[in-house]
Amino acid sequence: MTHAHSHHGPAPLGPLAARIVVAALTVIGLAVIVGGVLLWPSENKVDIPLPFQDGAGGSVTTEGGQVISTAAADCGSDSAGQVLTGDPAPGVPGRGTCIQSLITIDTGPNTGAKTLLEFSPGPGQPNLNSGDRVRIFRQIDQQGATSYGFYDYERAWPLAMLAVVFAIVIVAVARWRGLRALVGIGIAFVVLAVFMLPALRDGAPALPVALVASSAILYAVIYLAHGISLRTSAALLGTLTSMLLAAVLSWAAIELAHLTGLSEDRSNEVAAYLGNVSITGLLLAGFIIGSLGVLNDVTITQASTVFELAHLGHGNRTQIFQRAMRVGSDHIASTVYTLVLAYAGSALPLLLLFSVANRSLTDVLTGESVAIEIARSAVGGIALALSVPLTTAIAAVLATPNGPPATA
Repeated sequence: MTHAHSHHGPAPLGPLAARIVVAALTVIGLAVIVGGVLLWPSENKVDIPLPFQDGAGGSVTTEGGQVISTAAADCGSDSAGQVLTGDPAPGVPGRGTCIQSLITIDTGPNTGAKTLLEFSPGPGQPNLNSGDRVRIFRQIDQQGATSYGFYDYERAWPLAMLAVVFAIVIVAVARWRGLRALVGIGIAFVVLAVFMLPALRDGAPALPVALVASSAILYAVIYLAHGISLRTSAALLGTLTSMLLAAVLSWAAIELAHLTGLSEDRSNEVAAYLGNVSITGLLLAGFIIGSLGVLNDVTITQASTVFELAHLGHGNRTQIFQRAMRVGSDHIASTVYTLVLAYAGSALPLLLLFSVANRSLTDVLTGESVAIEIARSAVGGIALALSVPLTTAIAAVLATPNGPPATA
């Protein structure tokens, strides 16, 4: 790995300091490559979990549709879920009142036909209105008959528009660096989809899988977004070290607090249908991946602060470290409560239920669902707080006080 001195910071302390950082990152990078090869997922196919199967045991196929009309009617229509070319059959008198939605099928082999969806009024049921675009699943039974059912609302276009606006704003403000950051996000998702999730599915140990995947993501994201320089190398080394610390803390928190992860419905489904996957391992991997973003944010800021203070000649290395730590202290304070409030926001429905159940505060806080969020916040906060002095110290060693700007 070669590091070109960029115009973002002063010259390094000397060949030895630069070589130590480059050597450390090279060794870690090689370890990540070896780990990726050893843990690379197999190509073995896994049975589709029952909730995600169609009638023939394959994956669920969805098609696009649009609501033509919605009305209250008797339940039990013979047309419910069927492919219709004419008017639907009425419900059975005396069978109660259902909400019936007539849907036109816009994609797939039955394009242009219609189907009827029946819903019993109540919580959890969709509230479809005329003109709504929806996704409907298509099933073919063993006799070859096709039927349809409600799958979800159609969200492709709204989400695509949000993604485009997000990308435009990021690139408009951050220019090429913003574009490179977007590419880094894409690479992160590829690492998760191609390596981490299949490896966990194969039953590989969660801790090394999460560390290899997280390290690969950090190398890609940090160097793509901020360029290859000693400044970004200092931030990367600080982030990798802090991530390792977060992994150890996460393992200790899960073991000491006896967190199982089984309080979450999706984890129960994984336990039921993917018996070789460790649920606590999945929880541990989630802790580690969840810590990356906030660690990256803080370490990059600290490295940049140190290099800018050094370039402007703000004292010797000790003074630069102390001044950068004052900036880091403010960053820690603001980021920690942001971290805690973000996790509290994700658990808000659960907290609301507890608030009306007359549960004691101790029971609420020590119940697994809330305890997981507390542990996640604590681990993230500790790793965040320790990453600041660590990264600041690395950057202070590499940045020369009063040094001239380095050339590319």
